[in-house]
Amino acid sequence: MKKQALIKKIIAQLTADLNLYYKAALSARAEATDPQSKAENKYDTRGLEASYLARGQSRQAAETEASIEEFRKMPVKDFGPEEPVNIGALVELEGKGEKMLYFIASRAGGLEVVVEKREILVITPQSPLGQELVGKIQGQKLRLEIAGVKSDYKVVSVI
Repeated sequence: MKKQALIKKIIAQLTADLNLYYKAALSARAEATDPQSKAENKYDTRGLEASYLARGQSRQAAETEASIEEFRKMPVKDFGPEEPVNIGALVELEGKGEKMLYFIASRAGGLEVVVEKREILVITPQSPLGQELVGKIQGQKLRLEIAGVKSDYKVVSVI
């Protein structure tokens, strides 16, 4: 799998998300400033709630823009079998009879993309899984606790 294609796919997904955030923020802003949203009494908070929503969506849009910019600037590095997992690594884990792919990035944790019919989850080094993976090398094993259940995993590859 080519990392450049993965990064392009991540940027495309973030750009699509950004467009949705812009539309939602504009809609909430329009509602907040609409004359019909003016409070009719002290308990009527529709306009205030819409302004909070618009502010939150604008903040999310700004965060997504920053993520897009960071992925555009991200150097594409291939990791060797003896190199430890770090930002920019594509890690394949095997456990419970299945293989999973994770891309380590400084932003956009939780984003899922599909490249070459394989689902890849973006995680950050600050996430619990990211904390466990950073520093591991190909072939190492780790024990993860997910929903109170401990399971063993193996780092199949670090690309």
